[in-house]
Amino acid sequence: MNENDLRVIKTKKALHQALLTLLKTNALESISVSTLCREAAVNRGTFYLHYKDIGALFDEHLHHLLKDLEESFYEPYRHVSRLVPQQLDPSTIRIFHHVKKYQQFYEIVFDRKSSLSYYYSLFEKIKGLIRENASLYPLVGDIDRSFLIAYEANAIMGLLIEWSEEGFARSPESMNEQLALILKLQGSGASDQT
Repeated sequence: MNENDLRVIKTKKALHQALLTLLKTNALESISVSTLCREAAVNRGTFYLHYKDIGALFDEHLHHLLKDLEESFYEPYRHVSRLVPQQLDPSTIRIFHHVKKYQQFYEIVFDRKSSLSYYYSLFEKIKGLIRENASLYPLVGDIDRSFLIAYEANAIMGLLIEWSEEGFARSPESMNEQLALILKLQGSGASDQT
């Protein structure tokens, strides 16, 4: 099967879209192939031509999403030899553009009724990305690196949750500016004065 065939691309896109639509109201485990195929207007045989089960479709979707998240996370690093968070250029931040691109999935992740497994998959990925770069920056005092990584990952998740609760009303560029301002504030020590 040629993955670049337009028919394959359209079929997979329809299946992914149907999965997201169904995940808004159903747990992954409760979605049947028949229901998914009806939503996607694809027959069961076609579904099984591409996937062994619903879990495989979800895994593929999550894999693409996390790959894009990783590329977005690393974008600011491509513009400097050493990233100094307090000097981060907001125009190089891509994580909020990634979230906007996959907004439908993130609405599910941050929905209070959704399975926490989606949230933790995202959280673990962000922690992993931070961990990969943590050795570039020396620790001060007795700070345990794993706690620092968890703190930074939760800060990113907190911004994403707040943005989600606002209905993603702000633009990604506005969120970039907010993150850059927060990082500058942290670097200046001004947050200690509030």
